[in-house]
Amino acid sequence: MQSGKERLAAKKDLRNEPAYPLTEAARYIKVPAATLRAWTFGRPYPTARGSSHFRPIIRPVSLRPPLLSFWNLIEAHVLRALRTDHGFSVKAVRQAVDYAQRELDIEHLLLRQELCFDAGQLFLDRYGKLINLSASGQLAMRQVLQAYLRRVNWDADQFPVRLHPFISSVPANSATDSMPIAIDPRISFGRPVVVSRGISTATIAARIDAGETVDALAADYDLSTAEIEHAVVYERAA
Repeated sequence: MQSGKERLAAKKDLRNEPAYPLTEAARYIKVPAATLRAWTFGRPYPTARGSSHFRPIIRPVSLRPPLLSFWNLIEAHVLRALRTDHGFSVKAVRQAVDYAQRELDIEHLLLRQELCFDAGQLFLDRYGKLINLSASGQLAMRQVLQAYLRRVNWDADQFPVRLHPFISSVPANSATDSMPIAIDPRISFGRPVVVSRGISTATIAARIDAGETVDALAADYDLSTAEIEHAVVYERAA
């Protein structure tokens, strides 16, 4: 049986190619650009002896220029699930990921479908203990993570192939929340599209800004008016 590392090596495809500048990637997954930069490139922090530097949690596919891959987007999407009212610790996340990978021998845990099962529970249990979460807090965080993981489609090797991003920067946690938008490296060069027709959300928003109506675009693209509105809200959400 192939190890996780060997399977990852066999997956050198467009999903792991540099494709997204930081500001663009941050907009797609609805996190502040400074936050995504800290996750992917680390950040300085003050100490009694001067300045030190947090190592990043996500290893970006390209340092110069700073570009992220589709798989990096997935990792950031998963991390976003932990940015709840319970607080967020870069150091604790890194330690929890390292612990779960050591215990289960899973490479690149934040990319793997195993997060939906025992690996995810082990990771969250460790993270919750590191940041002193109550039992109810750990349960709430587990539910949030599952809501995020439901938005990822996986291939037979349990690697992500498609992300359904949240439409706004304040996501709903409902299991029935609609997923009309997709980011798929095989469609529109990995830029967000309306799922049903593969139409670029940026194109729809640009045409609305140019003065065209929702009804006209719905007829033009054979989309519902709700899909047009979702595309515009997604593009304009902070």
